[in-house]
Amino acid sequence: MGTIYAVANQKGGVGKTTTAVNLAACIAEAGYETLLLDIDPQANATVGVGLDKRLEPSVYELLSGEATIEQVVVPTSVAHLWVAPASPDLAGANVELPRIPGSERRLREALRGVRDRYAFTLLDCPPSLGPLTVNALVAADRVLVPVQAEYFALEGLAGLLDTLKLIQRELNPRLSISGMVVTMYDARTRLAQDVQNEVRTHFPDLVFDTVVPRNVRVGEAPSFGKPVIHHDPHSAGAAAYFELAKEVAARG
Repeated sequence: MGTIYAVANQKGGVGKTTTAVNLAACIAEAGYETLLLDIDPQANATVGVGLDKRLEPSVYELLSGEATIEQVVVPTSVAHLWVAPASPDLAGANVELPRIPGSERRLREALRGVRDRYAFTLLDCPPSLGPLTVNALVAADRVLVPVQAEYFALEGLAGLLDTLKLIQRELNPRLSISGMVVTMYDARTRLAQDVQNEVRTHFPDLVFDTVVPRNVRVGEAPSFGKPVIHHDPHSAGAAAYFELAKEVAARG
């Protein structure tokens, strides 16, 4: 049975989508069938692998019950990497889902039939702890938390961890934290070093050894509709995500 990871952080701009896209691409590059499921209305993960955010059916139709996961998933230009695309319509799901009894389990039910098909499924969550992220956390086995190497990065972690405990207790007892990954790290600044040290001090067993550097190639890759390992496989960013993929696989 495959493993489902939610890539989540309630703070925006921490490299969450970049991590989901590039981690999925690195895992697929290793030969594992991988599904990237975009549940952010901004659809950045969808665009980041070269797909149109107006594709239908999308994850919105999946959550509304109008389409099955088999109908939603499409192949990408990366071998072994499949995507369930998002669309702007997902913004409406934030309003619609709370009105439906048991709606927090919709994504879990939708993925039940394909767990064996993909060795790894990554859920790219929106930057909030709303209904879409809750659906992802209920469906997931593990949570991967990108943490930006900047001052406010630590502010939302306590709230996220409290939410994870609530989900574990009430809706998904098997959920666990795979780890935290420091992103956008600039070794030249004292601030980045201090933030990394602070995160490792507070969560010594959770932080991955791999640190993702602030890298121009990583930032420009989405404009080409490619993961960084295909845009510039020899860049520091590509190397970091390959190392992160190895760590994620090793932790299980």
